[in-house]
Amino acid sequence: MKLTLKIWRQDSANSKGTMQTYPIEGIEGDMSFLEMLDVLNEGLINKGETPVEFDHDCREGICGSCSLQINGEPHGPDRMVTTCQLHMRSFKDGDTIVIEPFRAKAFPVIKDLIVDRSAFDRIQQSGGYVSVNTSGNTLDANAIPINKQDADSAFAAAACIGCGACVAACKNASAMLFTSAKVSQYALLPQGQVEATERVENMVRQMDLEGFGNCTNTGACEIECPKGISLENIARLNREFLSANIKG
Repeated sequence: MKLTLKIWRQDSANSKGTMQTYPIEGIEGDMSFLEMLDVLNEGLINKGETPVEFDHDCREGICGSCSLQINGEPHGPDRMVTTCQLHMRSFKDGDTIVIEPFRAKAFPVIKDLIVDRSAFDRIQQSGGYVSVNTSGNTLDANAIPINKQDADSAFAAAACIGCGACVAACKNASAMLFTSAKVSQYALLPQGQVEATERVENMVRQMDLEGFGNCTNTGACEIECPKGISLENIARLNREFLSANIKG
């Protein structure tokens, strides 16, 4: 395939960015989107030009670092995939593809297509954990009976990889889906009850401090999430937050 790539280039967080156009050819349908960018960068390096910076790690849909806005959609046109799982057969010969970083105040651009998503880390650190006594007093987790539906829902919430697609898809740049997934995976299990009140209060407070917007139930976050995290988690977050405030 021959393609035209319009890519956001920005030297640093403090510099002004711009869209630049790159023609590319010899792209096979079985290539992943990141492999296509590798081909582009190899050509740029061979010509003595600066390659396009983008984030990646596992390239298996696990780490979530390959987050790109492709033709206006987080992770591109496919559903339930990360950018590294998106294949070039999703595009046609002659297509123009617009590639940008995720856009959000809380996700400042570092360089080109790389954004700083450490705001998610700080939300997680504020309450996304359980206290476990490991001083010779541990119990087998399987000894605690848990309703299967709750266990399945907790597992589904824990599938969130923190890629930020929910924020990029939201018109308000809300982090409610991410935060609710991290709250839900503990709220549904007995091990998470000890810190339940402080957890939800602290995580919501940190989410607001990071500058994320509010949820207005558009639903774009669930549609664009590569792991299919459900909006039901946001409802659970709201219930947990209300309950925590009533308890005082």
